[in-house]
Amino acid sequence: MVCPLCGQRKAKRFCPAKGTQICAVCCGTKRLVEIKCPGDCVYLTSARQHPPAVVQRQIETDRALLLPLLQGFSERQARVFLMLGSLVARYKADGFQKLVDADIAQAAGALAATLETAARGIVYEHQPATLTAARLMSELRDMVAEITKSAAAELGAGAVSGLERDAAVALRRIEEAAKTTAQRDANTTLFQELLLRLLAPAPGAATDPSAVPDAPASSLIIPP
Repeated sequence: MVCPLCGQRKAKRFCPAKGTQICAVCCGTKRLVEIKCPGDCVYLTSARQHPPAVVQRQIETDRALLLPLLQGFSERQARVFLMLGSLVARYKADGFQKLVDADIAQAAGALAATLETAARGIVYEHQPATLTAARLMSELRDMVAEITKSAAAELGAGAVSGLERDAAVALRRIEEAAKTTAQRDANTTLFQELLLRLLAPAPGAATDPSAVPDAPASSLIIPP
């Protein structure tokens, strides 16, 4: 029997989503992309438990790059970093604009400077140089506001300044990492791609649960 999806290779695997046999290549390449695999599919389960060697090597490489970014952080700072990093990972620029790592560095740096200035009692909003970076900064600012609002509700108004300081520290680390990759290539997206693989994986993608620290939104605010 020929695979009904590609019409070329021999169908050897039963696909519960399609209700028929398909070839191994289509099963592997179209899984969760073109095929809506049920959670109990044996091939999907096997792929999640035993990712290919190339995927496993990528996970290990990414983890080696990410963990140094968390060094020296308190637990709360690490959680704030991961929350902000997840936003950066998923962020998509409007229209024909492209978000590059240089934009990420500008957005994170400008917001960090704004928070640091506010901590000295001065209200001044620093602005990044590009429109794309400004829009990302706005999104990051909204997330920081949401974090501090939750802190005030749970821990009292006194916790807000502490969270803003932690956010500034996390943003500076994001700025530093994005600036490092941008120095190699002004149009690179390597840092965002790293965050995307680790903090915002595609639905159903095989991931190593030990690759990054757990940072559920529900436990973001940690009492000092």
